[in-house]
Amino acid sequence: MTYAPADAAFADTLRDRLSPKTFREAEPRYFEDPRGRWKAPVGMVLAPESTEEVRTILMAANDARVRVIPYGGGTGLVGAQTPGEGPAPLILSMERMNRVRAIYPDENVVIAEAGVIMQDLHEAARKVDRLFPLSLAAKGTARIGGNLGTNAGGVNVLRYGNARDLCIGLEAVLPDGRVLNGLTRLRKDNTGYDIRNLLIGSEGTLAVTTAAALKLAPIPAEEGTALLVVESPAAALALLTMARSQMGEGVSAFEIMSGEGYEFLAETMPQVKRPFAGAPAWSVLIDIGLARGNDPQQALETLFVEAAEAGLVSDGVIAQSEGQREELWNVREMLPTANKLIGSVCSHDVSLPLSAVPEFIRRGHQLVAGLGPFRINCFGHLGDGNLHYNLFPPKGETRDGYMGRTTEIYQAVHDLVVEMGGSFSAEHGVGRLKVAELERYGDPARLELMRGIKQLFDPNGIMNPGAVLA
Repeated sequence: MTYAPADAAFADTLRDRLSPKTFREAEPRYFEDPRGRWKAPVGMVLAPESTEEVRTILMAANDARVRVIPYGGGTGLVGAQTPGEGPAPLILSMERMNRVRAIYPDENVVIAEAGVIMQDLHEAARKVDRLFPLSLAAKGTARIGGNLGTNAGGVNVLRYGNARDLCIGLEAVLPDGRVLNGLTRLRKDNTGYDIRNLLIGSEGTLAVTTAAALKLAPIPAEEGTALLVVESPAAALALLTMARSQMGEGVSAFEIMSGEGYEFLAETMPQVKRPFAGAPAWSVLIDIGLARGNDPQQALETLFVEAAEAGLVSDGVIAQSEGQREELWNVREMLPTANKLIGSVCSHDVSLPLSAVPEFIRRGHQLVAGLGPFRINCFGHLGDGNLHYNLFPPKGETRDGYMGRTTEIYQAVHDLVVEMGGSFSAEHGVGRLKVAELERYGDPARLELMRGIKQLFDPNGIMNPGAVLA
């Protein structure tokens, strides 16, 4: 495919059709990914304010064969929002399409534009005594369109599901300017192929999402949080089973953390309050939300006592106030920041069948020990089988001496994941980072269908070329 640059000549074709506010300064953040893996040649940045402006931009780009990169909050970790080499791209930023168009508390539905920041949506929902369940560490900058583009998961998947499970309708613009008017609020609508779920997770390669109808939920009347020291990943899994037996769907989040994470926090951010004097080898952060009349602290105490009697836990802290809840969650949410400050050699975002998680961790640690003297910070969403399995240089060294081995290490770990029935991409997406892995591990029939879908939606190949599919 031959592309034209998004340059001054292309800009001139749009100036009389778009508001001057649509043209943005080409700041470095639009052309570099957060981990510094990709940089794009500086092109144009357009920030439309309406679906009609998105149509105008895409039709012009499609006619001129200019590659279009949809841009949300820029927090993606696999390079989907940052093109590599080639003609200067058009960055289509959704930052000005940031309105909550409507909210229906009695229906538990909100209509939000793609540029709405996740935290702002949380606050809008709380104003009407509702909860928008999707939550990530990057909630202060991540935007809803990007969350849908990657089918984001986060900490509450155990109870509420991924982004796909929280979306009931989409409005999107196709590369040729056609608008998919799918902002339905219906929970049941069996009228053929589900185009909405096809676009969710497509990482901007098929169309541009402009708005979504999203599910809200009642705010749990009684909430509680505990950080419990467990004997092993197998004990953590048994604790999850016990917690769900006792509290059912009241378990909102269940996060596992290895001792290396505590060490990283002490090393890079000593100001982060850590609840234990040392670094427990394994611990679990559990968050619960119960119906009115139930005592969450009592429920967590009962869980702790029974788990201790079963030999699953040896210590723990149960939050006694909202401030203590935030302190416990801060330990978990600061782990990605600590990782970034240390500097990883390889960061794996993998998922496995729940029962396979302890064995994967055991075999993974053995595998890594044979590859080199790496430190492993393993943590993640045990409730849905999603682990962040990240490798770091020995203490006192930098990653520079190991970066030449990243391809070898990625392949070794991903081979093990796939062998055990897992996925090499759990919640961050494929982007540009994992295109080769998708080719290597993907089912041939599925890949053929994906290529056909791409051709149907985007025959000129302008939508985020190089992301997801080679």
